[in-house]
Formats: sequence, C-alpha cells, structure tokens
Amino acid sequence: MSDLGLLLRKAREQRGYTLDDIQEATKIRKRYLEAIETGDYKVLPGSFYVRAFVKTYAETVGLDAEEVLRLYHKELPKPTAAETAAPEAMIKPKSRSVQHNDKWGKLAVNLLMWLFPLLIIALIYYFIDQNSNSKAQDSDRDTDITNETEMPSTTPSPSSSVTVTPPPASSTPPASESPPATTLTLTETTSGGVAHYDVSPAGAHELVIVSNKSWVGVNEGSKSGKYIYNGTPKTKEELTFTLEDKPLYVNVGNASNIEITIDGIPVEDGDKGGSKKFLFTPVASSDAATDTTTEQQ
Repeated sequence: MSDLGLLLRKAREQRGYTLDDIQEATKIRKRYLEAIETGDYKVLPGSFYVRAFVKTYAETVGLDAEEVLRLYHKELPKPTAAETAAPEAMIKPKSRSVQHNDKWGKLAVNLLMWLFPLLIIALIYYFIDQNSNSKAQDSDRDTDITNETEMPSTTPSPSSSVTVTPPPASSTPPASESPPATTLTLTETTSGGVAHYDVSPAGAHELVIVSNKSWVGVNEGSKSGKYIYNGTPKTKEELTFTLEDKPLYVNVGNASNIEITIDGIPVEDGDKGGSKKFLFTPVASSDAATDTTTEQQ
C-alpha cells in the first residue's frame, strides 16, 4: 500500500465511510478506489484519471485535495500528451440539458415562424376594416340633411273627385270619478263606555278585526241584537264583516290585543288593556241607530 493510499484510507475510515459509500458519492468504480488505496494505478484507465480520481476521493473524505496532490505528486504517474488531450475532447459534447434547451428553442422558433404570417394577416384585415368604416362615416357626413321636405300637391285635378271622411268619434269612455274616501266620525262616548262612530259615505264597508287571543263579540244592530260572532280567534286571525244596512256593535275583551279597521282605516281604541265597546253606524242608517242609543247606555 502506498503512502497516498494509506492516507486516503485512514481519512475514509475516520469518517466511517466504506468503499461503497465513496463509490456512491463520487460515481468512481469501487475497483478504481481499491487500486488508489493499494497504489496499483495501472488498473485505472489512464494516468490523467489517477490525479482526477485522487482529487475527488480526497475532497469526499474531507482532505485538502490540492495539498494532497502537491505532497504526493511524485508518487502519482504523470499523464502523457495524448491523455491530456482526451479529457478536453470529452468536455465538448453537449449535456442532455443543453440538448433539451436547444430542442425547446427550435420549437419556439418554428412556432414564431408560423405565428408571424398569421399576425400580418390579422393586421391587414384590421386596417382594411377600419378604412371601410372611415369611408362610410365620410359618406354619411357628405350627405345633405335638410328639414325642408317637399310635400306632394294635394290640389285635385279637374277630372278627379275628393271624398273627405270624417275621423271616427272617440270611443274612449270618460274617466270615471273615484269613489269618495271612507270617513270615520266619533260622535259620542256614552257613560257605559260605548264609542259611537258614523261611517260615511253610504254604501257597503269592510270591517276587519285582528285579534291576538282576545275574546271578540259582534252583534247586529245593537248590544241586544243577533250575534254574528262570539268567541276567541286564533293569533293574528282576521275577522271580516260587512257594514252596510245596519249598525254593528263590537265588544272586545282586551283592547290592547285588538286591531280594528274599516276599509283599511284604523279605529282608535286607546290601546289599553281591558274591555272596549264600539257602535259603528252607516250614514244611511243613522236614524235607525238613534233608537238604540238608550239601550247601549
């Protein structure tokens, strides 16, 4: 074993590397590494590779490669002129990455060669289209525009007769007048707590009661009249009655839970808890309601 090989081997063993590890790291065949450690340089492919392999081996095991080559240069065989030229020739071929880049470069050039004519055609079409639009606008501006229009002569010739047909009478019916708005008038509140309302104008009116679980009683004409409704509606249930010929007497158990409207007009109920009574009298039936006032009191 040579001194150089002994140095490399000790450095390898100190780092815990095997020859297989060095082969994996340097990509140098194991038999070449063994030859370097034993000093059998004839096994290597040439004198030039001896120095290259020794340098790579020394760097892998943590030694100063240049210092190792300087100290043991006498032990290493010197490369011949032919071997010196060989590695230079090996550097010339392009790597796969360079060839790969050239392939993409050629593809890009070919693509540009195909796109360039298409771009020229598109530009030519654009300019032609713009030119035609410009000519059309110029033609429109050159056309004389006048507000004077020559009307055809309406004077009949001596031999012709003219029949004038009057325009048809308008068939549109006159606009009907909208009905007068409903009016609620509080005439009195009796000692019994009954609020008397006159409802105008004459005609049918819609009385709606919305209850929130509060008892409602509705009588026809007066308190002693026929019951139209007597019960407790569901929550937010609407009770609808027609107020036309006779007054309607309304008695509610809790005014704070009741909403009363006539033709959409809310009736003021004080919004207070407790019973509340109303007598709604149509204007046409106001005389008839006078007879019931004493009974309500």
